[in-house]
Amino acid sequence: MQKHTAIIIGSGFGGQAAAVNLGRIGIEDFLILERRSWMGGTWSQNSYPGAAVDVQSPLYSLSFEPYPWSQMFAEQHELVEYTNHVLAKHGLRDKTRLNANVNRVEWDETQQVWQVFTDRGETYQAQFLINASGPLSTPVIPNFKGRDSFKGRSFHTNAWDHNYDHRGKRVAVIGSGASAAQVIPAIAPDVAHLDVFQRTPHWVLPRPDHVFSKFERSLLKNRFVYKLLRTAIYWALESRVVGFKYSKTMLRWAAQRPALKHIERQIQDPELRKAVTPDYTIGCKRVILSSTLYPAFTRPNVTLHTRDDGIAEINERGILTTKGQQIDLDLIVYSTGYDATDGVISYPVIGKGGRSVQDVWKEYPRAYLGTTLPGFPNLFVVTGPNTGIGHTSAIFVIESQMEYIRRAIQAVLKRKARSIEVKPQAEEDYTRMIHREMKPTVWASGGCHSWYQSKSGHVIAMFPGFSFSFRRMARAFKAADHAIH
Repeated sequence: MQKHTAIIIGSGFGGQAAAVNLGRIGIEDFLILERRSWMGGTWSQNSYPGAAVDVQSPLYSLSFEPYPWSQMFAEQHELVEYTNHVLAKHGLRDKTRLNANVNRVEWDETQQVWQVFTDRGETYQAQFLINASGPLSTPVIPNFKGRDSFKGRSFHTNAWDHNYDHRGKRVAVIGSGASAAQVIPAIAPDVAHLDVFQRTPHWVLPRPDHVFSKFERSLLKNRFVYKLLRTAIYWALESRVVGFKYSKTMLRWAAQRPALKHIERQIQDPELRKAVTPDYTIGCKRVILSSTLYPAFTRPNVTLHTRDDGIAEINERGILTTKGQQIDLDLIVYSTGYDATDGVISYPVIGKGGRSVQDVWKEYPRAYLGTTLPGFPNLFVVTGPNTGIGHTSAIFVIESQMEYIRRAIQAVLKRKARSIEVKPQAEEDYTRMIHREMKPTVWASGGCHSWYQSKSGHVIAMFPGFSFSFRRMARAFKAADHAIH
């Protein structure tokens, strides 16, 4: 059995931030467990055609690691390059165990440590456990009737098969969210025909991309310039919260009206315009940034199927629609999202008294600062309940969580204690505040149902306010809210 001060599960941006922050407080005896055969998380996994970030790269990056990006919205290959740069600079590969899929963790009350078990029969032990497996790591494919009978090729965007040549093929994309919006225009010019199955349309705004010149990239190497640009982007994005929470009128004027104009400019056919126009307030679902999606829908080799012409079943030849049309296919691409709400942690986590996180979250996921739970000492969940952000960089929130995690661990070490655990009343008060503040937001009252909501109806993905408010709470560590033993 290997023993460590801390174990981090996951090697994406959350795991990288956790590792660097542990080093800052003098903890070098940590281990990263990565279930795949390579490191890097979401952007190393999602290599589908057209994959790119939808937050400006200077902000969608770790604050301690600036980078001379080639364009404002980095494409997947550059995000992988950035990830590899971070891993190499901070020596994280040497502290990582690959192909280590965690299947269970359990708190040992006697020793005051976490026992971590993997599929390979290995057991690890750590005083502190940081789950950074991420909310976008477990793809979901709906159980369509006859799904497994299809004789052609099929895969999720999360596991794109680059050995398969889709050029000249008959292809269907099931889904119309963020990944689909990038895949569709990327492959449409190359396929014989593309059928897109849209359950619910998303609001789309133009993508304001910019390719940095050689001179601009040289400026980005200056930390002061980088921070200045990062700060300007941050505050421009932060202003969106006013619309998302405090003024639906402003939201419709500043975002929904331009989105409608975007449809009018790029689509002439009235029926197609109607098909892509949502019937809910913008922001209720994830807003897509794309200047190429609507033109792809207007191509002669692309057919958009709406809910009224959806999937009745999948058969060995392809898809039978609810209108009785048989669509013969060579490839089905599932762009159907992830288990990102009720499945933040994909493996059993057993805390004090044999109670599991899954039991605690049976009604809906909840956690103090979206990070820690009563009854689970020394456990910290990166991108946990209500830490999602609909208007700015998720990495900003991850680094805010690190402010809290670092202070919590330091509180244990300074007292020469063994564990820290949030008190039930503190978690209850925090959760009550979160859902009280959620009520006026567009995510709760915008007229849609999205993955932001749990099966119970609670909005458990998003933080209902300004991201700087979350960071302020994370920094203001309250010892009285915790039991330290």
